[in-house]
Amino acid sequence: MTDDIGAFVPGPRVRIEGRVGGTLAGLTFAAKDLFDVAGVPTGGGNHDWPIGRPVPARHSWAVQTLLDGGATLIGKTVTDEVSLGILGENAFDGTPRNTKAPGRVPGGSSSGSAAAVAAGLCDTALGTDTGGSVRVPASFCGLYGIRPTHGRIDTTGMLPQAPTSDTTGWFARDAGTFAKVSAVMLGEDIPRALPTSLVIAVDAFGFADPGVAKALHPMVTKLAALIGHSREDIMAPQGLSVWARAQRSLQPIEAWNTFKPWLDERNPRFAFSVARQLLLGSMVPPAEQSWAALMRQEVRGRMAHLLPAGTILCLPTTPFPAPLVGQPLSVLDPLRDRITCLCAQGGLAGHPQVSLPGSTVDGLPIGLSIIGPRGSDATLVAVARALEGQAS
Repeated sequence: MTDDIGAFVPGPRVRIEGRVGGTLAGLTFAAKDLFDVAGVPTGGGNHDWPIGRPVPARHSWAVQTLLDGGATLIGKTVTDEVSLGILGENAFDGTPRNTKAPGRVPGGSSSGSAAAVAAGLCDTALGTDTGGSVRVPASFCGLYGIRPTHGRIDTTGMLPQAPTSDTTGWFARDAGTFAKVSAVMLGEDIPRALPTSLVIAVDAFGFADPGVAKALHPMVTKLAALIGHSREDIMAPQGLSVWARAQRSLQPIEAWNTFKPWLDERNPRFAFSVARQLLLGSMVPPAEQSWAALMRQEVRGRMAHLLPAGTILCLPTTPFPAPLVGQPLSVLDPLRDRITCLCAQGGLAGHPQVSLPGSTVDGLPIGLSIIGPRGSDATLVAVARALEGQAS
């Protein structure tokens, strides 16, 4: 299959057939270039990363699971450098083209995976989500995307960034495929029973651009009708920006610790924005680290209170649609900060979150997210399936 959107890593394309007779037989998938594929170097989105590293001898758990399920791997996809990005622009491998929002970024760091699924080059694709790297491209590219409960999915063979926030996720264009893939990855059937209560995060909707809140209103109305009972509440009483500050303190510290040995050994090349992010992680003062750790505990308590069994919460996945490609850092930095304000709860609390497509702002996709109690991943997928069925 021709890749005319720059979604796949440059070079020869790998193809591995899935198990005959698996439930995913006939489906194709791609893997973000953070996942090991036997016999293929893991590039990590940075041309210096593979230097001196052995070529993987085994598939990552996620790749092996999809192959065992019957899906066929058709290639590895572009990622922001060592997953340190949220917009999808890569100085080494380029920016995958967002066919659902031409001239706009695909979102990162799972940029190639989202772009490939959106363009119909594959049926599903693996991504990773630490601070929003599945949820954001799902929103920008008009896809279903999941950040599972933290610790639910085996990350063996996945290049780490910040282990207390890292998760494996996946994308699909339609709810039926999304449910099939999710059942295999989660190791359980998708239930028919749905939650009985919906919380609408009014602070998150108020934080998003006015056009986003307006565009998502019909989806929220359908979701509330599907669930049967809904109420409004504040997700982050301390402030969404306070939650974002905590995530922006904890995640870079871990990223610095993850990559410091490599930096010391190789002094690798980076785009300025990525190098700056690592440098800032090395400079977070102990007092800020202690405060952020305490705030994480507060966030976990708040999310557990909002989401007892049978309850889900909804909010905009991103505060705006995909920004234009190639904008200067002075424009992009505030946008990244705003995105983190709606994504920080993922890394801080570890609850499962699914981004649902179905709305647009000026023709550009925007996602609605649903979050459930820890371990309710399959129930969120069931809601996605039921909502698509209701829409049709």
